[in-house]
Amino acid sequence: LLSAERSFFDMNYSETIHYLFNVTPLFQNLGAGAYKPGLRTTETLDEHFEHPHHRFRSIHVAGTNGKGSCSHTIAAILQAAGYKVGLFTSPHLLDFRERIRINGIMIPEQYVIDFVEKEKSFFEPLHPSFFEITTAMAFKYFAEEHVDVAVIEVGLGGRLDCTNIIKPELSIITNISFDHQQFLGNTLTEIAGEKAGIIKSDIPVIIGETVPETRLVFKEKAKIVDTRIIFAEDAPIVLKSFVNGKNFRVYNTTIYGEIFGALTGDCQDKNTNTILTAITHLDCFKIPLQAILRGFAEVCETTGLMGRWQYIQKNPTVVCDTGHNMGGWKYLGERLTKISQEQTLKIVFGMANDKDIDGVLEILPKTAQYYWAHASVDRALTESQLEGIATKYALRGKKFTTVEAAYKQALLEASANDFIFVGGSNFVVSDLLSYLNRLEA
Repeated sequence: LLSAERSFFDMNYSETIHYLFNVTPLFQNLGAGAYKPGLRTTETLDEHFEHPHHRFRSIHVAGTNGKGSCSHTIAAILQAAGYKVGLFTSPHLLDFRERIRINGIMIPEQYVIDFVEKEKSFFEPLHPSFFEITTAMAFKYFAEEHVDVAVIEVGLGGRLDCTNIIKPELSIITNISFDHQQFLGNTLTEIAGEKAGIIKSDIPVIIGETVPETRLVFKEKAKIVDTRIIFAEDAPIVLKSFVNGKNFRVYNTTIYGEIFGALTGDCQDKNTNTILTAITHLDCFKIPLQAILRGFAEVCETTGLMGRWQYIQKNPTVVCDTGHNMGGWKYLGERLTKISQEQTLKIVFGMANDKDIDGVLEILPKTAQYYWAHASVDRALTESQLEGIATKYALRGKKFTTVEAAYKQALLEASANDFIFVGGSNFVVSDLLSYLNRLEA
């Protein structure tokens, strides 16, 4: 912690972020210890700032997987259509300010400093979580900057998430799978019930993917609050897709023709179907076809999205991905297995200690060469813990105390035709990108 004797008003940006990370409970580092269910603190903060979320239109996005890709792509499409678009997502990979953007530009460092400096005396006695403060900051910033619309990604769950005070133009729930069971429940029905908490009266809701038990939960909630529910999978807009030689995923669609997407992960078929279904129901916005095409093709440049099957280099090919639970690894495991059948595959892998590590390791390709890495957060499994669990699944590799060391060794041992994958956790990708940034500095 910063010295108590030092004047708070002397803090620069890095010190301000250090203060936020250390004074407030940060889920990214602490996990369960940082979770604050309920909206009481959020409502107190919201009242203090005079309800800023009432001053801009919004779109609310929840789901176990895919909500980041959907949020960023919808924001990119709306921006391409000429709107001033706020985007609130989590977690960040390199810089806190990634969480709060307008038209792809991160919130200014000075705004973050001034916000904390001015409001510290108010929020400290409340003991808010890091995410509660961040949400309040985002809503205040979007209101003051007069955004036309803000795409708001749920932090965790839905019903008790502090973003759930908004009244959006449209709600979206991408899918339901197992993650954060300690907070959301141990069955898909229970988890769906928490996600369904964002469904509100007279606000249409798009559901991306379901299984029978989750579909029933969503239908019942929509009936209770008397709102329209649209299941994207019932009338698919995406017919099929493939990755072309220029690393774009090409979608053949029923009503938009061919769409070229910069996000090439296998899971993007489902995400794109959800996004396009949502776009067709955003009646309050004028969105021409050209904006849709541009939004998909330029989502990373437009919004700063990172870590979704992101290509780092060629010869050898290096890709990183933030997939961190079984829902995401269902697609990643299949893709990596295919790659391992065609190329020498090296996997730099780490994972948080509250995830289904056994489930993920069980589906990883047996023939890959592994580099077990300890990501730089308290929640990360150590390299020895990873190796110990991996032996149960006949996965063999080397241990490294950092992601940087593991990646360097994988590069050193790779030939030009090899494929290196780095992932297992947001934290692993964050460590990799931080190292690469230092190289470029």
